Amino acid sequence: MIDIKDRVKSAAAAAKITTAEKAVEYIKDGMNVGVSGFTPSGYPKAVALALAAKVKAGAKIKINLCTGASVGPELDGELAKAGVIARRMPYQTNKDLRDAINTGKIAYFDMQWSAAAQNIRYGFLNNRRGIDVMIVEACVIKDLGNGQIGIVPTTALGNTPSYVQTAKQVIIEVNTTQPVELEGMHDCFVPLDPPNRKPIMIERPEDRIGTTYVPCPIDKVVAVVPCDVTDKTRSLAAIDDDAKKMGENLVDFFNNEVKAGRLPKNLLPLQSGVGSVANAVINGLVNSNFEDLTVYTEVIQDGMFDLIDAGKLRVASGTALSPSPDCLKKFYANLAKYKEHLILRPQEIANNPEVARRIGVIAMNTAIECDIYGNVNSSHICGTKLMNGIGGSCDFARSGFLSVFFTNSLAKKGAISSVVKFCSHIDHSEHDVSVLVSERGVADLRGLSPKERAPLIIDKIANPIYQPELTDYFERACKACGNSQTPHILSEAFDMYERLAKTGTMQKK
Repeated sequence: MIDIKDRVKSAAAAAKITTAEKAVEYIKDGMNVGVSGFTPSGYPKAVALALAAKVKAGAKIKINLCTGASVGPELDGELAKAGVIARRMPYQTNKDLRDAINTGKIAYFDMQWSAAAQNIRYGFLNNRRGIDVMIVEACVIKDLGNGQIGIVPTTALGNTPSYVQTAKQVIIEVNTTQPVELEGMHDCFVPLDPPNRKPIMIERPEDRIGTTYVPCPIDKVVAVVPCDVTDKTRSLAAIDDDAKKMGENLVDFFNNEVKAGRLPKNLLPLQSGVGSVANAVINGLVNSNFEDLTVYTEVIQDGMFDLIDAGKLRVASGTALSPSPDCLKKFYANLAKYKEHLILRPQEIANNPEVARRIGVIAMNTAIECDIYGNVNSSHICGTKLMNGIGGSCDFARSGFLSVFFTNSLAKKGAISSVVKFCSHIDHSEHDVSVLVSERGVADLRGLSPKERAPLIIDKIANPIYQPELTDYFERACKACGNSQTPHILSEAFDMYERLAKTGTMQKK
């Protein structure tokens, strides 16, 4: 067994060190199981692999799995393939899990990241129970005295503090691949629930309100498991010409806002969604003239480390580190340097709408598609097939100072237009979208009616391949509807999707 005694400072916790196979005995059929982790960072691995193996060997166990967001392949992938997951919330990106959701094998509860923890505390799960067993990855277990321990998280915080607080039993994986020097980077805090909730006292991204560890009664802990399996962070796509252009378009927009006096010279706290496009947009700021930037977001990716290296970023507050494998190595090798600029919080604080509104977050998220009136779809393909989920975009889009969405004008080598007549699924209505950005330009929608938005979106965001059809539809819809507030020809509103399903392309032939 891997030696973790130097990381377990509590004698009572050390007495509970056991194997993953023995720890799995505490997980029973029908349980609500919470886990740490947010993106493929800071999630438990050893117990998940042991659970998958047990079920593959014939055990009849299905669980309701509650995470922070997507997690690594040892959890979402192996448990989905083994048929362990009955219900999943609140976000995922794993192909095996997605396929099981889209074929009806797993019930998926998609929701905003900021609300996930409190939904658990309120007892809103399917069986109206809270967390039965919580599995949390740690780099150190502290002895706080008086029957309390402090669990020092690793590269993600997610919903860990709330899940630990509400769980009946806790399993701790002590991961020896995670540096003990991570201690001090976290700001763990669980808000009170109504009617006792208080204001969240964050006025700047660097403000701290909690502890550097997750407190837990030692009596809740049923097992401490050694682990030496690494995080499986994902590589990010190279910054292509379209992504580079989107970053340049954003910087131009910011420069104009500063000149107009609507933004300060160092902007306002930036929020950036997950993925390659979002990372490329942040990277665009590296080559800009902006300095003394701050970030208040959920995921800290490569571009933010580049901003630190360039001396342009004062602080980045998030709930998880999700850099590429190469960037993760750079972080570990220069941990002391980067740690000074980073804070990891629970996602209900990192994504909290109250805080986003107070500090004036600039929300920047990725859209799968938008329609000519500014509605945005960020979670479904052709209206029915889930891609990943809504994530945290809604938390910031509705509450931020500005709500910016990015999309390439085309997808699938031109077979799909990212601007459609009417989105087949809407996650963010026109009311929550301030600005749209593609490689073609910027559509500033603030203060515009739907009919004023449509020509601008078609001109600045849509690709020339699809502009004639979109313009023709809009003009005919205005006439057919008597120039009403939001004109549509319902018999044609979704015909681009029908054409794609029949011919493999949205293009007219």
